[in-house]
Amino acid sequence: MFVVIIRTIILYVLVFIVMRIMGKRQIGQLQPIELAVAIMVSALAALPMEDISIPLMNSIIPILLLLIFQVTVSMISMKSMTLRALFSGRPTMVIENGKILQSELVNLRVNMNDLLEQLRISGYHNIADVEFATMETNGQISVIPKSQKRPLTPEDMNIETRYEGLCHPLIIDGQVDHRNLNSIGLSEKWLKDELKKFGVENLRDIIFSSIDTTGKLYYQRRQNSPGGQEERNKML
Repeated sequence: MFVVIIRTIILYVLVFIVMRIMGKRQIGQLQPIELAVAIMVSALAALPMEDISIPLMNSIIPILLLLIFQVTVSMISMKSMTLRALFSGRPTMVIENGKILQSELVNLRVNMNDLLEQLRISGYHNIADVEFATMETNGQISVIPKSQKRPLTPEDMNIETRYEGLCHPLIIDGQVDHRNLNSIGLSEKWLKDELKKFGVENLRDIIFSSIDTTGKLYYQRRQNSPGGQEERNKML
């Protein structure tokens, strides 16, 4: 049993490192070759955990080789558009100027039901509202609606808007994000002093706090903290 535990820990750490090096993507965003490599890595890791008679190196070496191959392919793809198209394919337009390109659907082996499903997922329930639709290399469809069907924007109304920028999380689950504090020139002492004005004595009582570019400080207490689940905005 002890051997199984040790082998499992080793393989878990190895697979974790390999998947982190391969990049931050969800399953639905993986290219076909990336998905195949992920499945192969998981299968190789599972074999020695199920059967301790299989030498551990029989899985470690193939996993590391797959990692090397995948990183090499990724590096080559970044430098060559031709090889990038070979490894990952090219985006394919399936609706152009409001017309369905049947020949492209046949080449992609996508039927109308699949196309309609993808359009509904993108928020377009009427295919007549779509001007262009492109099947991306990861299998998802990106849509450009007809100009009459796109959401109204301030630019369409000639309305001037002010710059908003990013909202910076300062506390997450009771832990201070010092990196964000430092990036906007603030300190933990400043944060404590501001929250004390609202009766917050312990930063661990805050489940989330943030500040936006206008200087508005937001915080919310934990449910079981003194003061209950309270949330408030404060303009600095």
